[in-house]
Amino acid sequence: MTNAEEIKSTGLKATLPRIKILEVFQQAHQRHLAAEDIFKILLAEGTEIGLATIYRVLLQFEQAGILVRNHFESGKSVFELNEGQHHDHLVCLDCGHVEEFCDTEIESRQRAIAQERGYLLQEHSLALYAHCRRTPCPHRAAFLREGENLGIKDLDPLAP
Repeated sequence: MTNAEEIKSTGLKATLPRIKILEVFQQAHQRHLAAEDIFKILLAEGTEIGLATIYRVLLQFEQAGILVRNHFESGKSVFELNEGQHHDHLVCLDCGHVEEFCDTEIESRQRAIAQERGYLLQEHSLALYAHCRRTPCPHRAAFLREGENLGIKDLDPLAP
């Protein structure tokens, strides 16, 4: 199925902005993207789609089930392709990097906790927030570079 057909199958028109934004999610190395990330990627490719349009398309894709929205501690929404498989998230407090994981013991324990309290678990969202202990953090350098490009200084919480 082409991207245009995939978009049309959800009841949306296959416009150029929608096709381009879907391509970004399909081709990006990073799975969790904010509207600003998509804007920067498209701009680097020479595609000028306004930030307001990007926000609008993201919300439409979320409502159509193409994307899933997450709200992590950073305060901004990040989106990922809805691939139909449940997973949880580990979020780095130092650079914001998000790793996906699935643990059968955690999943089982959550269902058991709900059942012990008289509930039937339908769905859940779990995000673990932690400081990266890898030295050097493979994501911190890119995070700091991006901040410098935006004119933001003093982003490194591990700096003296």
